[in-house]
Amino acid sequence: MNYPIWYLPETGGGILIALIAIFHVYVSHFAVGGGLYLIYAEKKGLRENSQAILDFTKRHARFFILLTMVFGSITGVGIWFIIGLVNPAATSFLIHNFVFGWAIEWVFFLVEIVAAFVYFYMFGKMDSATHLKIGWIYFVSAWMSLFVINGIIGVMLTPGSWAEDFDFWRGIFNPSFWPSLFFRTFVALLVAACYGYLSAAFTADQAVREKMTRFSAIFGMLAFLAAIPAGLWYLSALPEQAHALVLGKSPTIQAVLPPTAVGLAGIFFILLGAGIIRPAYNLKPVAFLALACGLVFMGGFEWVREAARRPYVINEVIYSNSIFKKDLAEINQNGYLPSALWVAHQTVTEENLAEAGEELFIHQCYACHTVGGWNNDIIAATETMSSRALVAYIGKIHQIRYFMPPFAGTDAEIRALAAYIAGTLHGKEVEELVAAGAGGGVASEEAGLILFDENCAACHSLDEVRDSWSGSSQGEIAEMLGTLDQISEEMAPFAGSEAEAAQLAAFLAPPGSAPAPASAAATADGEEVFANYCAMCHGLTEIQAKTAGQDRQELYTLLGKLNELVKAMPPFTGTEEERQMLADYLHSLQQGDR
Repeated sequence: MNYPIWYLPETGGGILIALIAIFHVYVSHFAVGGGLYLIYAEKKGLRENSQAILDFTKRHARFFILLTMVFGSITGVGIWFIIGLVNPAATSFLIHNFVFGWAIEWVFFLVEIVAAFVYFYMFGKMDSATHLKIGWIYFVSAWMSLFVINGIIGVMLTPGSWAEDFDFWRGIFNPSFWPSLFFRTFVALLVAACYGYLSAAFTADQAVREKMTRFSAIFGMLAFLAAIPAGLWYLSALPEQAHALVLGKSPTIQAVLPPTAVGLAGIFFILLGAGIIRPAYNLKPVAFLALACGLVFMGGFEWVREAARRPYVINEVIYSNSIFKKDLAEINQNGYLPSALWVAHQTVTEENLAEAGEELFIHQCYACHTVGGWNNDIIAATETMSSRALVAYIGKIHQIRYFMPPFAGTDAEIRALAAYIAGTLHGKEVEELVAAGAGGGVASEEAGLILFDENCAACHSLDEVRDSWSGSSQGEIAEMLGTLDQISEEMAPFAGSEAEAAQLAAFLAPPGSAPAPASAAATADGEEVFANYCAMCHGLTEIQAKTAGQDRQELYTLLGKLNELVKAMPPFTGTEEERQMLADYLHSLQQGDR
Protein backbone atom coordinates (compact mmCIF):
# COMPACT_ATOMS: atom_id res chain seq x y z
CA MET A 1 0.00 0.00 0.00
CA ASN A 2 2.89 2.34 0.69
CA TYR A 3 4.93 1.53 -2.42
CA PRO A 4 4.30 1.73 -6.18
CA ILE A 5 4.05 -1.51 -8.15
CA TRP A 6 6.50 -2.33 -10.95
CA TYR A 7 3.85 -3.73 -13.24
CA LEU A 8 4.96 -6.24 -15.90
CA PRO A 9 1.60 -7.91 -16.69
CA GLU A 10 2.84 -10.69 -18.98
CA THR A 11 6.03 -11.46 -17.07
CA GLY A 12 5.50 -10.93 -13.37
CA GLY A 13 8.16 -9.89 -10.91
CA GLY A 14 8.40 -13.30 -9.27
CA ILE A 15 9.90 -14.84 -12.39
CA LEU A 16 12.62 -12.21 -12.50
CA ILE A 17 13.49 -12.92 -8.87
CA ALA A 18 13.61 -16.64 -9.59
CA LEU A 19 15.87 -16.27 -12.65
CA ILE A 20 18.45 -14.28 -10.70
CA ALA A 21 18.10 -16.03 -7.35
CA ILE A 22 18.40 -19.63 -8.56
CA PHE A 23 21.72 -18.99 -10.31
CA HIS A 24 23.00 -16.94 -7.39
CA VAL A 25 22.03 -19.53 -4.80
CA TYR A 26 23.67 -22.29 -6.86
CA VAL A 27 26.92 -20.36 -7.05
CA SER A 28 26.76 -19.13 -3.44
CA HIS A 29 26.46 -22.69 -2.18
CA PHE A 30 29.50 -23.53 -4.31
CA ALA A 31 31.25 -20.62 -2.58
CA VAL A 32 30.64 -22.36 0.77
CA GLY A 33 31.22 -26.01 -0.08
CA GLY A 34 33.99 -25.23 -2.56
CA GLY A 35 36.21 -23.92 0.23
CA LEU A 36 36.22 -27.30 1.98
CA TYR A 37 36.64 -29.08 -1.37
CA LEU A 38 39.82 -27.05 -2.11
CA ILE A 39 41.25 -27.80 1.34
CA TYR A 40 40.84 -31.57 0.96
CA ALA A 41 41.95 -31.56 -2.67
CA GLU A 42 45.15 -29.78 -1.62
CA LYS A 43 45.63 -32.17 1.30
CA LYS A 44 45.23 -35.08 -1.13
CA GLY A 45 47.98 -33.65 -3.34
CA LEU A 46 50.27 -33.12 -0.35
CA ARG A 47 49.55 -36.56 1.10
CA GLU A 48 50.31 -38.29 -2.22
CA ASN A 49 53.18 -35.90 -2.95
CA SER A 50 51.57 -35.22 -6.33
CA GLN A 51 52.40 -31.92 -8.00
CA ALA A 52 49.86 -32.75 -10.71
CA ILE A 53 47.02 -32.86 -8.15
CA LEU A 54 48.26 -29.60 -6.59
CA ASP A 55 48.29 -28.02 -10.06
CA PHE A 56 44.71 -29.24 -10.56
CA THR A 57 43.72 -27.70 -7.23
CA LYS A 58 45.25 -24.36 -8.17
CA ARG A 59 43.47 -24.34 -11.54
CA HIS A 60 40.21 -25.19 -9.80
CA ALA A 61 40.84 -22.38 -7.27
CA ARG A 62 41.17 -19.89 -10.15
CA PHE A 63 37.88 -21.08 -11.63
CA PHE A 64 36.37 -20.98 -8.14
CA ILE A 65 37.35 -17.34 -7.54
CA LEU A 66 36.19 -16.13 -10.95
CA LEU A 67 32.80 -17.77 -10.61
CA THR A 68 32.03 -17.02 -6.96
CA MET A 69 33.64 -13.60 -6.57
CA VAL A 70 32.56 -12.15 -9.92
CA PHE A 71 29.37 -13.88 -11.03
CA GLY A 72 28.28 -14.62 -7.47
CA SER A 73 28.79 -11.04 -6.32
CA ILE A 74 27.02 -9.54 -9.34
CA THR A 75 23.98 -11.79 -8.94
CA GLY A 76 23.96 -11.09 -5.20
CA VAL A 77 23.62 -7.37 -5.90
CA GLY A 78 21.05 -8.29 -8.55
CA ILE A 79 18.90 -10.03 -5.94
CA TRP A 80 18.84 -6.96 -3.71
CA PHE A 81 17.96 -4.82 -6.72
CA ILE A 82 15.12 -7.04 -7.97
CA ILE A 83 13.49 -7.77 -4.58
CA GLY A 84 13.57 -4.05 -3.81
CA LEU A 85 11.59 -3.43 -6.99
CA VAL A 86 9.20 -6.38 -6.78
CA ASN A 87 8.47 -6.49 -3.04
CA PRO A 88 9.81 -3.36 -1.36
CA ALA A 89 7.61 -3.77 1.73
CA ALA A 90 9.07 -7.15 2.72
CA THR A 91 12.61 -6.07 1.75
CA SER A 92 12.40 -2.96 3.91
CA PHE A 93 10.91 -4.92 6.81
CA LEU A 94 13.72 -7.52 6.77
CA ILE A 95 16.43 -4.87 6.49
CA HIS A 96 15.08 -2.88 9.43
CA ASN A 97 14.57 -5.95 11.62
CA PHE A 98 17.86 -7.66 10.81
CA VAL A 99 20.22 -4.81 10.01
CA PHE A 100 22.68 -6.09 12.63
CA GLY A 101 22.57 -9.55 11.06
CA TRP A 102 23.28 -8.19 7.59
CA ALA A 103 26.21 -6.22 9.03
CA ILE A 104 27.64 -9.39 10.56
CA GLU A 105 27.25 -11.25 7.27
CA TRP A 106 29.00 -8.50 5.32
CA VAL A 107 31.98 -8.63 7.71
CA PHE A 108 32.34 -12.37 7.14
CA PHE A 109 31.95 -11.81 3.40
CA LEU A 110 34.83 -9.31 3.45
CA VAL A 111 37.08 -11.81 5.29
CA GLU A 112 35.95 -14.45 2.78
CA ILE A 113 37.02 -12.31 -0.20
CA VAL A 114 40.43 -11.50 1.26
CA ALA A 115 41.09 -15.13 2.22
CA ALA A 116 40.05 -16.40 -1.23
CA PHE A 117 42.49 -14.09 -3.02
CA VAL A 118 45.33 -14.84 -0.62
CA TYR A 119 44.66 -18.57 -1.03
CA PHE A 120 44.87 -18.42 -4.83
CA TYR A 121 47.70 -15.92 -5.31
CA MET A 122 49.88 -17.46 -2.60
CA PHE A 123 49.37 -21.01 -3.86
CA GLY A 124 52.88 -22.55 -3.91
CA LYS A 125 54.43 -19.36 -2.51
CA MET A 126 54.01 -20.08 1.20
CA ASP A 127 54.44 -23.20 3.28
CA SER A 128 51.62 -25.70 2.91
CA ALA A 129 50.56 -25.60 6.59
CA THR A 130 50.00 -21.83 6.49
CA HIS A 131 48.34 -22.07 3.10
CA LEU A 132 45.86 -24.65 4.41
CA LYS A 133 45.10 -22.36 7.36
CA ILE A 134 44.19 -19.63 4.86
CA GLY A 135 41.87 -22.15 3.21
CA TRP A 136 40.24 -22.89 6.57
CA ILE A 137 39.81 -19.16 7.26
CA TYR A 138 38.04 -18.87 3.93
CA PHE A 139 35.76 -21.86 4.56
CA VAL A 140 34.81 -20.82 8.10
CA SER A 141 34.05 -17.26 6.94
CA ALA A 142 31.94 -18.52 4.04
CA TRP A 143 30.11 -20.95 6.31
CA MET A 144 29.43 -18.18 8.84
CA SER A 145 27.91 -16.09 6.04
CA LEU A 146 25.63 -19.03 5.38
CA PHE A 147 24.96 -19.29 9.13
CA VAL A 148 23.63 -15.74 9.37
CA ILE A 149 21.75 -15.62 6.06
CA ASN A 150 20.18 -19.00 6.83
CA GLY A 151 18.66 -17.48 9.98
CA ILE A 152 17.19 -14.48 8.15
CA ILE A 153 15.86 -16.54 5.23
CA GLY A 154 14.58 -19.23 7.57
CA VAL A 155 12.49 -16.84 9.65
CA MET A 156 10.51 -15.98 6.53
CA LEU A 157 9.23 -19.56 6.47
CA THR A 158 9.28 -20.56 10.15
CA PRO A 159 8.98 -17.38 12.25
CA GLY A 160 7.86 -19.09 15.45
CA SER A 161 7.50 -16.61 18.32
CA TRP A 162 9.44 -13.97 16.37
CA ALA A 163 6.18 -13.09 14.58
CA GLU A 164 4.83 -11.89 17.93
CA ASP A 165 7.70 -9.84 19.38
CA PHE A 166 10.24 -9.51 16.48
CA ASP A 167 13.14 -10.31 18.80
CA PHE A 168 16.37 -10.43 16.77
CA TRP A 169 17.83 -13.63 18.22
CA ARG A 170 14.52 -15.48 18.18
CA GLY A 171 14.31 -14.59 14.52
CA ILE A 172 17.81 -15.85 13.73
CA PHE A 173 17.41 -19.07 15.71
CA ASN A 174 13.94 -19.77 14.37
CA PRO A 175 12.38 -23.29 14.46
CA SER A 176 13.96 -24.40 11.15
CA PHE A 177 17.38 -22.78 11.74
CA TRP A 178 19.40 -25.86 12.67
CA PRO A 179 17.87 -28.40 10.26
CA SER A 180 18.08 -25.86 7.44
CA LEU A 181 21.70 -25.04 8.29
CA PHE A 182 22.76 -28.68 8.24
CA PHE A 183 20.81 -29.39 5.06
CA ARG A 184 22.25 -26.37 3.23
CA THR A 185 25.77 -27.23 4.40
CA PHE A 186 25.55 -30.73 2.93
CA VAL A 187 23.94 -29.40 -0.25
CA ALA A 188 26.79 -26.87 -0.55
CA LEU A 189 29.30 -29.73 -0.37
CA LEU A 190 27.32 -31.68 -2.99
CA VAL A 191 27.30 -28.66 -5.32
CA ALA A 192 31.04 -28.21 -4.77
CA ALA A 193 31.53 -31.84 -5.82
CA CYS A 194 29.63 -31.20 -9.07
CA TYR A 195 31.87 -28.26 -9.88
CA GLY A 196 34.97 -30.29 -8.99
CA TYR A 197 33.68 -33.07 -11.24
CA LEU A 198 33.43 -30.51 -14.05
CA SER A 199 37.00 -29.27 -13.49
CA ALA A 200 38.24 -32.87 -13.55
CA ALA A 201 36.58 -33.41 -16.95
CA PHE A 202 38.73 -30.59 -18.38
CA THR A 203 42.00 -32.08 -17.06
CA ALA A 204 44.28 -33.35 -19.83
CA ASP A 205 46.28 -35.76 -17.65
CA GLN A 206 44.23 -38.98 -17.74
CA ALA A 207 45.51 -40.27 -14.38
CA VAL A 208 44.80 -37.00 -12.59
CA ARG A 209 41.42 -36.69 -14.29
CA GLU A 210 40.33 -40.12 -13.03
CA LYS A 211 41.74 -39.55 -9.54
CA MET A 212 40.05 -36.20 -9.09
CA THR A 213 36.84 -37.47 -10.69
CA ARG A 214 36.64 -40.27 -8.13
CA PHE A 215 37.66 -37.86 -5.35
CA SER A 216 34.90 -35.42 -6.38
CA ALA A 217 32.33 -38.20 -6.65
CA ILE A 218 33.11 -39.64 -3.21
CA PHE A 219 33.08 -36.11 -1.74
CA GLY A 220 29.66 -35.56 -3.31
CA MET A 221 28.17 -38.93 -2.37
CA LEU A 222 29.08 -38.46 1.30
CA ALA A 223 27.35 -35.08 1.22
CA PHE A 224 24.36 -36.59 -0.63
CA LEU A 225 23.87 -39.30 2.01
CA ALA A 226 24.24 -36.80 4.87
CA ALA A 227 21.71 -34.43 3.26
CA ILE A 228 18.91 -37.04 3.34
CA PRO A 229 18.34 -37.14 7.15
CA ALA A 230 18.99 -33.39 7.33
CA GLY A 231 16.31 -32.82 4.68
CA LEU A 232 13.79 -34.97 6.55
CA TRP A 233 14.60 -33.07 9.75
CA TYR A 234 14.06 -29.80 7.88
CA LEU A 235 10.70 -31.01 6.56
CA SER A 236 9.55 -32.02 10.04
CA ALA A 237 10.34 -28.51 11.35
CA LEU A 238 7.94 -26.79 8.97
CA PRO A 239 4.64 -25.36 10.25
CA GLU A 240 1.59 -27.56 9.65
CA GLN A 241 0.28 -25.59 6.67
CA ALA A 242 3.71 -25.33 4.99
CA HIS A 243 4.28 -29.04 5.59
CA ALA A 244 0.94 -29.82 3.90
CA LEU A 245 1.79 -27.59 0.92
CA VAL A 246 5.15 -29.31 0.40
CA LEU A 247 3.51 -32.74 0.55
CA GLY A 248 1.04 -31.97 -2.22
CA LYS A 249 -1.53 -29.36 -1.20
CA SER A 250 0.03 -26.76 -3.47
CA PRO A 251 -0.36 -27.29 -7.25
CA THR A 252 2.76 -25.18 -7.85
CA ILE A 253 4.86 -27.44 -5.65
CA GLN A 254 3.30 -30.54 -7.19
CA ALA A 255 4.46 -29.35 -10.61
CA VAL A 256 8.02 -28.64 -9.44
CA LEU A 257 8.70 -31.77 -7.37
CA PRO A 258 9.10 -34.26 -10.29
CA PRO A 259 11.88 -32.34 -12.12
CA THR A 260 13.54 -31.65 -8.76
CA ALA A 261 13.59 -35.38 -8.03
CA VAL A 262 14.91 -36.11 -11.53
CA GLY A 263 17.75 -33.61 -11.00
CA LEU A 264 18.69 -35.18 -7.68
CA ALA A 265 18.55 -38.69 -9.14
CA GLY A 266 20.71 -37.54 -12.05
CA ILE A 267 23.42 -36.30 -9.69
CA PHE A 268 23.35 -39.56 -7.75
CA PHE A 269 23.67 -41.87 -10.75
CA ILE A 270 26.28 -39.76 -12.54
CA LEU A 271 28.52 -39.46 -9.49
CA LEU A 272 28.10 -43.13 -8.69
CA GLY A 273 28.33 -44.59 -12.18
CA ALA A 274 30.61 -42.15 -14.01
CA GLY A 275 32.49 -41.06 -10.93
CA ILE A 276 33.11 -43.75 -8.35
CA ILE A 277 32.61 -46.93 -10.43
CA ARG A 278 33.87 -45.76 -13.86
CA PRO A 279 35.71 -42.41 -13.49
CA ALA A 280 36.94 -42.73 -17.09
CA TYR A 281 33.38 -41.98 -18.22
CA ASN A 282 33.68 -38.43 -16.91
CA LEU A 283 33.55 -36.74 -20.29
CA LYS A 284 32.75 -33.05 -20.68
CA PRO A 285 29.10 -33.59 -21.74
CA VAL A 286 28.59 -35.89 -18.73
CA ALA A 287 30.12 -33.32 -16.39
CA PHE A 288 27.93 -30.54 -17.74
CA LEU A 289 24.91 -32.81 -17.35
CA ALA A 290 25.81 -33.39 -13.69
CA LEU A 291 26.14 -29.63 -13.19
CA ALA A 292 22.78 -29.06 -14.91
CA CYS A 293 21.13 -31.70 -12.70
CA GLY A 294 22.50 -29.88 -9.67
CA LEU A 295 21.05 -26.61 -10.94
CA VAL A 296 17.64 -28.22 -11.51
CA PHE A 297 17.67 -29.68 -8.01
CA MET A 298 18.73 -26.41 -6.40
CA GLY A 299 16.18 -24.43 -8.40
CA GLY A 300 13.44 -26.87 -7.44
CA PHE A 301 14.38 -26.78 -3.77
CA GLU A 302 14.36 -22.99 -3.66
CA TRP A 303 11.08 -22.84 -5.57
CA VAL A 304 9.45 -25.26 -3.12
CA ARG A 305 10.79 -23.32 -0.14
CA GLU A 306 9.40 -20.07 -1.55
CA ALA A 307 6.03 -21.63 -2.41
CA ALA A 308 5.74 -23.21 1.05
CA ARG A 309 5.53 -19.70 2.58
CA ARG A 310 2.32 -18.92 0.74
CA PRO A 311 0.07 -17.06 1.27
CA TYR A 312 2.81 -15.04 2.96
CA VAL A 313 6.11 -13.59 1.83
CA ILE A 314 7.09 -13.50 5.53
CA ASN A 315 5.06 -16.18 7.25
CA GLU A 316 2.35 -14.89 9.60
CA VAL A 317 3.55 -11.29 9.09
CA ILE A 318 3.26 -10.03 5.49
CA TYR A 319 1.12 -11.57 2.77
CA SER A 320 2.66 -12.12 -0.65
CA ASN A 321 0.86 -9.00 -1.93
CA SER A 322 2.69 -6.84 0.68
CA ILE A 323 -0.32 -6.45 3.01
CA PHE A 324 0.51 -6.88 6.69
CA LYS A 325 -1.61 -9.47 8.44
CA LYS A 326 -2.19 -7.09 11.36
CA ASP A 327 -3.79 -4.55 9.00
CA LEU A 328 -6.26 -6.93 7.35
CA ALA A 329 -9.26 -6.35 9.65
CA GLU A 330 -8.98 -2.57 9.37
CA ILE A 331 -8.69 -2.72 5.57
CA ASN A 332 -11.73 -4.99 5.35
CA GLN A 333 -13.70 -2.45 7.34
CA ASN A 334 -12.51 0.76 5.69
CA GLY A 335 -11.50 -0.45 2.24
CA TYR A 336 -8.16 -0.88 0.50
CA LEU A 337 -8.28 1.94 -2.04
CA PRO A 338 -8.93 4.87 0.37
CA SER A 339 -5.61 4.31 2.17
CA ALA A 340 -3.50 3.18 -0.82
CA LEU A 341 -0.92 5.79 -1.82
CA TRP A 342 -0.34 4.76 -5.45
CA VAL A 343 -3.81 4.44 -6.97
CA ALA A 344 -5.86 6.84 -9.10
CA HIS A 345 -9.25 5.74 -7.75
CA GLN A 346 -9.76 5.81 -4.01
CA THR A 347 -13.47 5.04 -4.13
CA VAL A 348 -15.49 2.54 -6.16
CA THR A 349 -18.38 3.82 -8.27
CA GLU A 350 -20.42 2.32 -11.10
CA GLU A 351 -18.53 4.58 -13.50
CA ASN A 352 -15.01 3.49 -12.46
CA LEU A 353 -15.84 -0.12 -11.55
CA ALA A 354 -13.45 -1.81 -13.99
CA GLU A 355 -10.67 0.79 -13.58
CA ALA A 356 -10.73 0.51 -9.79
CA GLY A 357 -10.81 -3.27 -10.20
CA GLU A 358 -7.66 -3.17 -12.33
CA GLU A 359 -5.83 -1.22 -9.63
CA LEU A 360 -6.99 -3.74 -7.03
CA PHE A 361 -5.69 -6.54 -9.26
CA ILE A 362 -2.29 -4.87 -9.63
CA HIS A 363 -1.93 -4.29 -5.89
CA GLN A 364 -3.42 -7.53 -4.56
CA CYS A 365 -3.16 -10.21 -7.26
CA TYR A 366 -0.23 -9.34 -9.51
CA ALA A 367 2.32 -10.54 -6.94
CA CYS A 368 1.44 -14.09 -8.02
CA HIS A 369 -0.59 -13.76 -11.25
CA THR A 370 0.29 -12.55 -14.72
CA VAL A 371 -2.13 -11.28 -17.37
CA GLY A 372 -1.75 -13.45 -20.44
CA GLY A 373 1.63 -14.79 -19.26
CA TRP A 374 2.65 -18.41 -18.76
CA ASN A 375 3.02 -18.21 -14.98
CA ASN A 376 -0.30 -18.30 -13.06
CA ASP A 377 -2.16 -16.54 -15.85
CA ILE A 378 -5.26 -14.95 -14.32
CA ILE A 379 -7.11 -15.15 -17.63
CA ALA A 380 -6.70 -18.92 -17.90
CA ALA A 381 -7.45 -19.41 -14.19
CA THR A 382 -10.80 -17.58 -14.38
CA GLU A 383 -11.91 -18.57 -17.88
CA THR A 384 -15.05 -20.42 -16.78
CA MET A 385 -16.15 -17.95 -14.11
CA SER A 386 -18.82 -15.27 -14.36
CA SER A 387 -18.54 -11.97 -12.50
CA ARG A 388 -21.04 -13.31 -9.96
CA ALA A 389 -18.95 -16.44 -9.44
CA LEU A 390 -15.84 -14.29 -9.07
CA VAL A 391 -17.50 -12.14 -6.40
CA ALA A 392 -18.36 -15.25 -4.38
CA TYR A 393 -14.91 -16.77 -4.96
CA ILE A 394 -12.88 -13.65 -4.12
CA GLY A 395 -14.84 -13.17 -0.91
CA LYS A 396 -13.80 -16.58 0.42
CA ILE A 397 -10.67 -17.17 -1.61
CA HIS A 398 -8.50 -17.91 1.42
CA GLN A 399 -10.91 -20.59 2.61
CA ILE A 400 -10.91 -22.33 -0.76
CA ARG A 401 -7.19 -21.89 -1.52
CA TYR A 402 -5.17 -21.61 1.68
CA PHE A 403 -2.06 -20.64 -0.26
CA MET A 404 -3.75 -17.50 -1.62
CA PRO A 405 -3.94 -14.35 0.54
CA PRO A 406 -7.41 -13.27 1.67
CA PHE A 407 -8.81 -10.37 -0.30
CA ALA A 408 -8.37 -7.15 1.66
CA GLY A 409 -11.19 -4.71 1.11
CA THR A 410 -14.93 -4.07 1.09
CA ASP A 411 -17.70 -5.85 -0.81
CA ALA A 412 -17.72 -3.00 -3.32
CA GLU A 413 -14.02 -3.53 -3.98
CA ILE A 414 -14.60 -7.26 -4.41
CA ARG A 415 -17.22 -6.47 -7.03
CA ALA A 416 -14.82 -4.05 -8.76
CA LEU A 417 -12.10 -6.68 -8.97
CA ALA A 418 -14.59 -9.22 -10.32
CA ALA A 419 -15.80 -6.67 -12.88
CA TYR A 420 -12.24 -6.07 -14.12
CA ILE A 421 -11.46 -9.78 -14.48
CA ALA A 422 -14.80 -10.83 -15.98
CA GLY A 423 -15.62 -7.67 -17.91
CA THR A 424 -12.28 -6.26 -19.04
CA LEU A 425 -10.14 -9.39 -19.35
CA HIS A 426 -12.84 -11.79 -20.56
CA GLY A 427 -15.37 -9.44 -22.13
CA LYS A 428 -18.21 -11.03 -20.15
CA GLU A 429 -21.30 -9.34 -18.84
CA VAL A 430 -20.96 -7.92 -15.35
CA GLU A 431 -24.14 -9.21 -13.74
CA GLU A 432 -26.16 -7.52 -11.06
CA LEU A 433 -25.54 -9.31 -7.81
CA VAL A 434 -28.52 -11.40 -6.70
CA ALA A 435 -28.02 -13.76 -3.79
CA ALA A 436 -29.35 -17.29 -4.12
CA GLY A 437 -31.51 -16.79 -1.03
CA ALA A 438 -32.77 -13.34 -1.94
CA GLY A 439 -36.47 -14.17 -2.03
CA GLY A 440 -39.22 -15.56 -4.18
CA GLY A 441 -38.55 -13.31 -7.14
CA VAL A 442 -35.59 -15.45 -8.27
CA ALA A 443 -36.57 -18.28 -10.60
CA SER A 444 -35.53 -21.79 -9.61
CA GLU A 445 -33.11 -22.24 -12.55
CA GLU A 446 -31.49 -18.89 -11.92
CA ALA A 447 -31.23 -19.55 -8.19
CA GLY A 448 -29.53 -22.87 -8.95
CA LEU A 449 -27.09 -21.12 -11.27
CA ILE A 450 -26.32 -18.56 -8.58
CA LEU A 451 -25.63 -21.34 -6.07
CA PHE A 452 -23.38 -23.05 -8.61
CA ASP A 453 -21.51 -19.80 -9.30
CA GLU A 454 -21.04 -19.10 -5.60
CA ASN A 455 -19.89 -22.57 -4.61
CA CYS A 456 -18.55 -24.51 -7.59
CA ALA A 457 -17.57 -22.31 -10.53
CA ALA A 458 -14.23 -21.31 -9.04
CA CYS A 459 -12.87 -24.76 -9.86
CA HIS A 460 -15.35 -26.48 -12.17
CA SER A 461 -17.26 -25.74 -15.34
CA LEU A 462 -21.00 -26.47 -15.38
CA ASP A 463 -20.67 -29.05 -18.16
CA GLU A 464 -17.90 -30.82 -16.27
CA VAL A 465 -19.99 -31.15 -13.10
CA ARG A 466 -23.15 -32.21 -14.91
CA ASP A 467 -21.24 -34.83 -16.89
CA SER A 468 -19.64 -36.28 -13.76
CA TRP A 469 -23.06 -36.62 -12.07
CA SER A 470 -25.06 -37.55 -15.16
CA GLY A 471 -26.11 -40.89 -13.69
CA SER A 472 -27.04 -39.58 -10.22
CA SER A 473 -30.43 -38.60 -8.85
CA GLN A 474 -31.14 -35.34 -7.09
CA GLY A 475 -31.08 -37.10 -3.74
CA GLU A 476 -27.70 -38.70 -4.44
CA ILE A 477 -26.23 -35.39 -5.58
CA ALA A 478 -27.59 -33.57 -2.51
CA GLU A 479 -26.03 -36.23 -0.29
CA MET A 480 -22.67 -36.05 -2.11
CA LEU A 481 -22.59 -32.26 -1.78
CA GLY A 482 -22.16 -32.74 1.94
CA THR A 483 -19.26 -35.15 1.54
CA LEU A 484 -17.17 -33.47 -1.17
CA ASP A 485 -14.06 -33.60 1.00
CA GLN A 486 -14.30 -37.40 0.96
CA ILE A 487 -14.36 -37.36 -2.83
CA SER A 488 -11.28 -35.13 -2.99
CA GLU A 489 -9.13 -33.56 -0.27
CA GLU A 490 -8.95 -30.41 -2.38
CA MET A 491 -12.72 -29.82 -2.03
CA ALA A 492 -14.75 -28.57 0.94
CA PRO A 493 -18.26 -29.83 1.74
CA PHE A 494 -21.13 -27.67 0.50
CA ALA A 495 -21.68 -25.01 3.16
CA GLY A 496 -25.24 -23.94 2.31
CA SER A 497 -28.47 -25.00 3.95
CA GLU A 498 -30.22 -28.29 3.22
CA ALA A 499 -32.75 -26.43 1.11
CA GLU A 500 -29.95 -24.83 -0.92
CA ALA A 501 -28.27 -28.21 -1.32
CA ALA A 502 -31.53 -29.60 -2.67
CA GLN A 503 -31.88 -26.67 -5.07
CA LEU A 504 -28.30 -27.00 -6.31
CA ALA A 505 -28.83 -30.74 -6.73
CA ALA A 506 -31.97 -30.06 -8.77
CA PHE A 507 -30.00 -27.66 -10.96
CA LEU A 508 -27.16 -30.14 -11.55
CA ALA A 509 -29.23 -33.30 -11.88
CA PRO A 510 -30.30 -34.73 -15.26
CA PRO A 511 -33.74 -33.56 -16.49
CA GLY A 512 -36.61 -35.61 -15.10
CA SER A 513 -34.72 -36.99 -12.11
CA ALA A 514 -36.61 -37.40 -8.85
CA PRO A 515 -36.26 -34.53 -6.34
CA ALA A 516 -34.16 -34.98 -3.23
CA PRO A 517 -36.25 -36.15 -0.27
CA ALA A 518 -36.70 -33.59 2.46
CA SER A 519 -34.84 -34.33 5.69
CA ALA A 520 -36.65 -34.43 9.02
CA ALA A 521 -35.06 -31.12 10.00
CA ALA A 522 -36.03 -29.47 6.72
CA THR A 523 -39.59 -30.81 7.04
CA ALA A 524 -39.88 -29.46 10.56
CA ASP A 525 -38.66 -26.08 9.36
CA GLY A 526 -41.12 -26.22 6.47
CA GLU A 527 -43.96 -26.95 8.88
CA GLU A 528 -43.10 -23.76 10.72
CA VAL A 529 -43.05 -21.81 7.45
CA PHE A 530 -46.49 -23.30 6.59
CA ALA A 531 -47.82 -22.17 9.97
CA ASN A 532 -46.49 -18.64 9.43
CA TYR A 533 -47.64 -18.11 5.84
CA CYS A 534 -50.46 -20.57 4.99
CA ALA A 535 -52.25 -21.98 8.03
CA MET A 536 -54.44 -18.94 8.59
CA CYS A 537 -56.35 -19.75 5.35
CA HIS A 538 -55.64 -23.40 4.55
CA GLY A 539 -55.78 -26.70 6.40
CA LEU A 540 -53.44 -29.62 5.74
CA THR A 541 -56.17 -31.80 4.18
CA GLU A 542 -57.13 -29.04 1.77
CA ILE A 543 -53.51 -28.41 0.78
CA GLN A 544 -52.86 -32.12 0.26
CA ALA A 545 -55.84 -32.31 -2.09
CA LYS A 546 -54.87 -29.18 -4.03
CA THR A 547 -51.24 -30.26 -4.51
CA ALA A 548 -51.88 -33.94 -5.26
CA GLY A 549 -49.75 -35.29 -8.08
CA GLN A 550 -47.33 -32.34 -8.18
CA ASP A 551 -43.63 -33.00 -7.75
CA ARG A 552 -41.39 -30.94 -5.53
CA GLN A 553 -40.08 -28.71 -8.32
CA GLU A 554 -43.60 -27.88 -9.50
CA LEU A 555 -44.60 -26.98 -5.96
CA TYR A 556 -41.61 -24.68 -5.68
CA THR A 557 -42.55 -22.97 -8.96
CA LEU A 558 -46.21 -22.53 -7.95
CA LEU A 559 -45.17 -20.79 -4.73
CA GLY A 560 -43.61 -18.08 -6.88
CA LYS A 561 -46.87 -17.22 -8.65
CA LEU A 562 -49.65 -17.72 -6.09
CA ASN A 563 -51.31 -14.44 -7.04
CA GLU A 564 -51.48 -15.62 -10.65
CA LEU A 565 -53.24 -18.84 -9.65
CA VAL A 566 -55.82 -17.19 -7.38
CA LYS A 567 -56.20 -13.42 -7.48
CA ALA A 568 -57.31 -13.33 -3.86
CA MET A 569 -54.03 -14.92 -2.73
CA PRO A 570 -51.04 -12.65 -2.04
CA PRO A 571 -47.64 -13.67 -3.54
CA PHE A 572 -45.36 -15.64 -1.27
CA THR A 573 -43.27 -13.06 0.64
CA GLY A 574 -40.83 -15.30 2.48
CA THR A 575 -37.14 -15.69 1.76
CA GLU A 576 -35.77 -18.05 -0.86
CA GLU A 577 -34.71 -20.47 1.89
CA GLU A 578 -38.23 -20.42 3.37
CA ARG A 579 -39.69 -21.05 -0.07
CA GLN A 580 -37.43 -24.07 -0.44
CA MET A 581 -38.44 -25.33 3.00
CA LEU A 582 -42.12 -24.91 2.25
CA ALA A 583 -41.80 -26.75 -1.07
CA ASP A 584 -40.06 -29.62 0.74
CA TYR A 585 -42.80 -29.69 3.39
CA LEU A 586 -45.69 -29.69 0.91
CA HIS A 587 -44.01 -32.47 -1.04
CA SER A 588 -43.57 -34.50 2.16
CA LEU A 589 -47.34 -34.24 2.78
CA GLN A 590 -47.97 -36.12 -0.47
CA GLN A 591 -45.51 -38.83 0.51
CA GLY A 592 -47.30 -39.46 3.78
CA ASP A 593 -44.48 -38.07 5.95
CA ARG A 594 -47.04 -36.02 7.87
